[in-house]
Amino acid sequence: METRMGKMMKMGSIAEANGPPASPIAAATNPMVTPLLTDQYQFTMAYAYWKAGKHQERAVFDLFFRKNPFGGEYTVFCGLEECIRFVANFKFKEEEISYLQSVLPECEDGFFEYLREIDCSDVEVHAVPEGSVVFPKIPLMRIEGPVAVVQLLETPFVNLVNFASLVTTNAARHRLVAGKSKGLLEFGLRRAQGPDGAMSASKYCYIGGFDATSNVAAGKLFGIPLRGTHSHAFVSSFLSVNEIVGRALQTCDGLATCKDFVNLVQTWLSKLQHAVSLPGLFGDTNQSELAAFISYALAFPQNFLALVDTYNVMRSGVPNFCAVALALNDLGYKASGIRLDSGDLAYLSIESRNFFCAIEKEFDIPGFGKTGIAASNDLNEETLDALNKQGHEIDTYGIGTNLVTCYPQPALGCVFKLVEINNQPRMKLSEDVTKVSIPCKKKCFRLYGREGFPLVDIMTGVNEPPPKVGERILCRHPFIESKRAYVVPHHVEELLKCFWPGKSGEKREELPSLQDTRSRCSQQLQKMRLDHMRRLNPTPYKVSVSGKLYDFIHYLWLSEAPVGELE
Repeated sequence: METRMGKMMKMGSIAEANGPPASPIAAATNPMVTPLLTDQYQFTMAYAYWKAGKHQERAVFDLFFRKNPFGGEYTVFCGLEECIRFVANFKFKEEEISYLQSVLPECEDGFFEYLREIDCSDVEVHAVPEGSVVFPKIPLMRIEGPVAVVQLLETPFVNLVNFASLVTTNAARHRLVAGKSKGLLEFGLRRAQGPDGAMSASKYCYIGGFDATSNVAAGKLFGIPLRGTHSHAFVSSFLSVNEIVGRALQTCDGLATCKDFVNLVQTWLSKLQHAVSLPGLFGDTNQSELAAFISYALAFPQNFLALVDTYNVMRSGVPNFCAVALALNDLGYKASGIRLDSGDLAYLSIESRNFFCAIEKEFDIPGFGKTGIAASNDLNEETLDALNKQGHEIDTYGIGTNLVTCYPQPALGCVFKLVEINNQPRMKLSEDVTKVSIPCKKKCFRLYGREGFPLVDIMTGVNEPPPKVGERILCRHPFIESKRAYVVPHHVEELLKCFWPGKSGEKREELPSLQDTRSRCSQQLQKMRLDHMRRLNPTPYKVSVSGKLYDFIHYLWLSEAPVGELE
C-alpha cells in the first residue's frame, strides 16, 4: 500500500531541521491560555503515545470546519495570532507538572520528565492569513510535528479559533447589512459570556468591521477606538436645573466664557417653542432631563450625544437636546447627536431628522439637519435589514447582545483531524459523508475568474504541481463523482502560509497588526461575489480537490472501509 500511495500522491519527506525561528513572539493575550487549557483526554492520549513509543512519530493534523454559520455561505477566519502566541510560548511550568501528577497518578514518572522537556520548536504551523474569507473543508491551519505534542495543541487551537471566527463572521454580516456608510459600535460587554468572551468579542468585532467598542479594557489592550454616552440612570438622577452649580463654559476656541450656559440653553428652548416652523410639536419638556443634558454638555462639550428616550422622544428628549446643541453651537461646538434606545426606531429617526432640518431652516444653521442619530435596543442582523427596507435616518448602530453572544448560532464547530502520520495518509470514515475527512498533507489554492472574483478553492497533494494561470485544471467535489468542472484561472492564490516553521527552515510570515487584519477582512469580503454574501438563499461557494487527490481519497476509502458480508 505504501508503494501505491507513494506513486499516486508522491508525498514528500520532512525538511531538514534548521532550528526554530529567532524573533520573539508575545505570550497569549489571556493568561489562562496555558498548556493546561485542554481536555484531559489529550494528556491520556499523550501518555499512551509515550508508553507505546509513538510520541515522536511525525503527524499532520488539519483544523477546519464543516458548515458555514448563520445560514450563510462564508466565514471569516480569526484566532490565528493567539494560536501562534500559544505555540511560541508553549512550556510546562513546574506547578503544572505537579498538578498533572496529582490527577494522573497512573502515569509513570518518565512521562512527566518528558512533559518538562517539550516545547513547540519542532512543530510547523501553516495557516490561512487571519481575516481571510474561508469555506468548509478547507484547512484553516495545518499543524505538523511530534504526534504527542501536536495532540496537546488540539483543544486550545480549536478553542482559540472557534469563537474568534464565529464572532468575526457575525460582525461582518452586520456590516454588510448596515452598509459601508453607517457607524457600527459594539456595546456587548455587559451581555457577553464572561470577561474573556467580552474581550474576544470586542477584538474580533473590530476586525469584522465595527468601528468602535464601549469596552474600555479592550480599548487599552488592543487600541480599538472607544465610544459611549450616558445611560437612563444619568438622566433620571437629576431633578431640576437648580442642581447645576458650575454654569460657566468656555467657548470652543478658549477666547471667551459663557458665564451662564444654563440660561443660554433655556433661551434656545424658548425660541424652539415659539418657532414658526415648529408649531405645536412640543409643549413643556421634562426639566430633569434638560438638567441632565446640560450637565453632560458642560462635562463633554466636544462630544455631546444625548440619550433622548427616557421620558418622551419627540415631546421632550429631542427638543431638550436641540436646545443644548444650539447653545453649544453658539460657543463654537458641534453636538454629536442623539441616541434612540426604544420605540419605533425608523419612525423616530425620521421625525428627529425632520426636526433637525426644520431647525436648520428656521435659524439658518448650516449642517444642523445632518446631526447624528444613533440607535440601540437589542439590534440584530434582521432588524438592520428591516430598517433598510422600511426607510430610516439612523447614522450609527450600537449593537450588543445579539452580536457578541452570536445569538443565532452559539458555535462554529471547528474540528482537528489527523490526516497523515509518518508520511502515511490517514482518513476518518463515517456513514455521514459530511464527516469524512480529507486525507494527506495538502496545499490549498483559490482560483479567480476573469472578472476578478474567486471561483473555487482547490486542495492538492503537497507535491502536486500547483494550478497555473491560463492552464485548465479539473476541480472535483471530494465525494460526489458527478460534481466536477474544468477551470482556467486568471489568478491563483496559495492559501496556506507558514506562520511557525519549527525546524523546517521555511521563512515565517510575520503576524500582522490588528489594523492590517481588519483591512484584510474588508478587502476579502469585497472580493467575493454578492450572491455568495447575500442574507437569503446565498449561492454556495465551490470547494474542490484535484483529480489526483480525488482518486486517492476514494482509493484510501475503499482500502480502509471494512467489507460487509451477507448470509
